[in-house]
Amino acid sequence: MQAIELLPLVLIAFSAGLIDAAVGGGGLIQVPGLFSTLPQHTPSTLFGTNKFSSVFGTGMAAWRYARKIDIAWKLVIPAALTAFAFSFIGAMAVSYIPPAWMRPLVLALLLFMLGYTLRKKDFGALHRPSHIGRRELIIALAIGGAIGFYDGLFGPGTGSFLIFLFIRFFGFDFLRASSAAKIVNVATNLAALAFFIPAGHVLYHYAIPMAVANIAGAFFGARMAMRGGTTLIRKLFIGLVSVLIAKLAWDIFGTLLAR
Repeated sequence: MQAIELLPLVLIAFSAGLIDAAVGGGGLIQVPGLFSTLPQHTPSTLFGTNKFSSVFGTGMAAWRYARKIDIAWKLVIPAALTAFAFSFIGAMAVSYIPPAWMRPLVLALLLFMLGYTLRKKDFGALHRPSHIGRRELIIALAIGGAIGFYDGLFGPGTGSFLIFLFIRFFGFDFLRASSAAKIVNVATNLAALAFFIPAGHVLYHYAIPMAVANIAGAFFGARMAMRGGTTLIRKLFIGLVSVLIAKLAWDIFGTLLAR
């Protein structure tokens, strides 16, 4: 391990933890950073290293939120449990469903989310939680299963999808939706590690220092989000979804032009 490789990775991990704690999307920073800094390693090893680092940052953010924010545990725990199970299934399905097939669908969903959020100015502005009954529990299980499978299979935008769905179906505001999303994200990351660690796809000499930096970034990111509240997270959410749309569109059209 060389310091010339570790230093940029630690800085990248800190930045990823900072952004991810507020609104998700840390993988947009950390995964490209790993691929550009350690191109000699296989993609599966880099993905495993990313998950190892990010699960600690996500866990820190979840802990910070849980101490300060009233989380609807009756909805979040079932969603997290199904997310864990289906994330593992999604990771196993990677070899059967090429991720390239997912890009157009995900791009369309992100465009819908962005348009919906911009059109409804009060979307996620107020916390008006719905009564937790059988219908809400079923929806929570379905959200956890669908997003968990997606995270294991493909991944980009997982946090954004969770935030949008928690607002849309349960009446959360952006701050509480982001808090709930962190809990579910911890579950999907743990499921992915249950796949990557036994397979030996984690570079611990990079992953452990990155995890420490990710924790530090997540600490400050969660603090910033709670101070800025719903207004800040809405702005960050719109910005992150816009970046995701641009990245996926670039990937899709870049692939088409290369043919």
